[in-house]
Amino acid sequence: MTAKLILGKDVSEEIYSELRQRIEALKAKGTVPGLAVVLVGNDPASQVYVRKKGEMCESLGMMSRTIVLPEETTQQELLDVVAGLNADPAIHGFLVQLPLPKHIDEEAIINAIDPRKDADCFHPSNVGRMLIGEPDFLPATPAGVQQMLIRSGIETKGKHVVVVGRSNIVGKPMAAMMVQKGAGADSTVTIVHSRTQDLPYITRQADILIVAIGKPRFVTADMVKDGAVVIDVGTNRVDDPTHPKGSRLVGDVDFENVKDKASAISPVPGGVGPMTICMLMANAVKAAERAAEGSR
Repeated sequence: MTAKLILGKDVSEEIYSELRQRIEALKAKGTVPGLAVVLVGNDPASQVYVRKKGEMCESLGMMSRTIVLPEETTQQELLDVVAGLNADPAIHGFLVQLPLPKHIDEEAIINAIDPRKDADCFHPSNVGRMLIGEPDFLPATPAGVQQMLIRSGIETKGKHVVVVGRSNIVGKPMAAMMVQKGAGADSTVTIVHSRTQDLPYITRQADILIVAIGKPRFVTADMVKDGAVVIDVGTNRVDDPTHPKGSRLVGDVDFENVKDKASAISPVPGGVGPMTICMLMANAVKAAERAAEGSR
């Protein structure tokens, strides 16, 4: 069996095409969608991610604003920046890039963001709306995974989805979304994590296995049912002396061996990665549409 590759680049291009039409419709009514990103400190990975967000905004014809603050920024100074973005009518959605420096309370910052502008869908009110099936926004990475399943023709209705990992960013919202009624959901969902007993026994029951645990090649072939769909959310840098950079990116799944058992699989890199920024853009456009309508 040779698994079908589910590529985030292909899926995201399809969504970007749809977003461009929605953006042009907004501009015709006098609204330019605006997305802001706040970066505190000089974390290299965050810098790359923030730069890519800005480039994509410009590519789509959106207004992009990046606010870079020094590592020693106080919590109150950051709260003041958040308050300014909450009040700025040109900014329809924004996020504060995580992780933050240790002296800043991330929860306090997230709670200060206006839920109507919460492009990351981290605010408790948006998380709650997602949980009850009435979302304003969806968290970008899980939403990206769901779109990959839908647009690749993967049936989810009645299927057993096993989510490996219970983070607030991927694992928990992913499970909450897959259990809802509707397209790309209607699944029976199990979450497994570091305290699960006999984790491989449960992963082998999955029709769709979504892995976001942050451990390179954690899921091996013997943990996957023949014909399962495997979505690898992990991004891990491992040493590789044969690579020009001395290292390379791998996922949480042992791709080379699992691809021979799966019916479909997302690779790393090239799988879920491109979808996160794509769905962030979708949230910003949705926020702009709501603002233009004068609705919540």
